[in-house]
Amino acid sequence: MKLKGFLSGVLAGAATACGVMYALKKRQPQIRGYLDFIDLTEDQRRKVERIRESFLPQVAGIRQELRERRMELADLLFATPPDRDHVKAAVEAIAGLQLRLEQEVIDHIIEENELLTPDQQRQFHQVIIGQFRGGGLGVHDVR
Repeated sequence: MKLKGFLSGVLAGAATACGVMYALKKRQPQIRGYLDFIDLTEDQRRKVERIRESFLPQVAGIRQELRERRMELADLLFATPPDRDHVKAAVEAIAGLQLRLEQEVIDHIIEENELLTPDQQRQFHQVIIGQFRGGGLGVHDVR
């Protein structure tokens, strides 16, 4: 009987914890870009959204293509026998896509930076440093 009460308490606690975690996760804003880390005016927010309307789908397409090319590369690496010319071509295609992604993100950062006040630009600089510190493109990198 005591075990049944104990198990009921554990289950109730687990259910409560799951509910709290779900509520907290739902409240967190979805990060879609670097400027989501900075307080913007409504006018700035509207301009950023207009910029993102073309930028986000474009980088999503590049990231998808990178994933597809990497899957192809994995298959090529384990073909019997491996075709080194095809492997090299696949690696070059991936490198080209990575360069394109980097260029798009850099152009995007410059475009967004132009919308900011000097104080916001300093904050933005710190955000970019933090995002790039890991060696990738932060929120815009391949996931």
